[in-house]
Amino acid sequence: MKDVIVLGGLNMDLIVETPRLAGPGETAEGSRFYTTPGGKGGNQAVAAARLAESPGTVKMVGRIGDDGFGEEMAQFMRNEGIDTSLLRPKAGIASGIAVIFILPDGENHVNPVYGANGLCDEQQSDDVAGALVNAGVLLCQQEVPLTATRASIEAAAKAGVAVILDPAPVRDVPDGFYDSVTILTPNQGEASSMAGIEVIDSTSAKSAARKIRDTGIVTVIVTLGDQGAWVESDGVSELLDPFKVNVVATVAAGDAFNGGLGTGLASGMDLLEAARLGMAAGAVCVSRDGAQEAMPSRAEAEALLRGR
Repeated sequence: MKDVIVLGGLNMDLIVETPRLAGPGETAEGSRFYTTPGGKGGNQAVAAARLAESPGTVKMVGRIGDDGFGEEMAQFMRNEGIDTSLLRPKAGIASGIAVIFILPDGENHVNPVYGANGLCDEQQSDDVAGALVNAGVLLCQQEVPLTATRASIEAAAKAGVAVILDPAPVRDVPDGFYDSVTILTPNQGEASSMAGIEVIDSTSAKSAARKIRDTGIVTVIVTLGDQGAWVESDGVSELLDPFKVNVVATVAAGDAFNGGLGTGLASGMDLLEAARLGMAAGAVCVSRDGAQEAMPSRAEAEALLRGR
């Protein structure tokens, strides 16, 4: 298996389970609070590492603060067999955090403060470029500054390494930002924003994916939660059916999908095989609490695939 390089954010998730969200000026009592390492980059790295089952093949590139949260997140990743030698602490800056409210139906509302993540710069894009020698895929999101992300994407494309970009959070991006992206993986809301089409089902997902592909991106996969995922690429236009699981929390479902997709491609799977591995990973993830802690092992994902 080739390496999976991840450039992205790391946040300590501060999670509140609550029957409902408070209104303006109102106090609404929650039912449970806990912390867990998160951030889209960190989540995707842990998902990839657990599915790869090959220590050291996943490399995390990013920034943390020189604080307790930063060290806790880094140690968690090291315990997962992730290479954190390119995860650089920044003195005097707090690590990123995200306050997450989870409702009884599993839906979540996220308020991040990116902290050290916002200081990713040419150091991180240089780190990515130097890590591409044995890489099969680069996973990116839009949590860290777009200049570092764009330079990393372009370096990977120049090296012939596939680039998977999760366009979250939705941001205004400069012209040409997506030109070197191999696979774009928006969820329903992100696809709606990018295409100007309300995505509510597979039919609208297909329309949105085709419109997004017109910008020059080779492959667009629109994740649809409990409706599956729409895959649009050269010679492929297909809905992948969802797995039926009991949903506990959807906090890191998309990150589990991207980690599985990236690991699948880096291990030699074709696009649809890798996407199905990602869907299985996402399904297991939403069936339990947490973000990185909820990521499945390869055995768990494959058991779900076999059970179909």
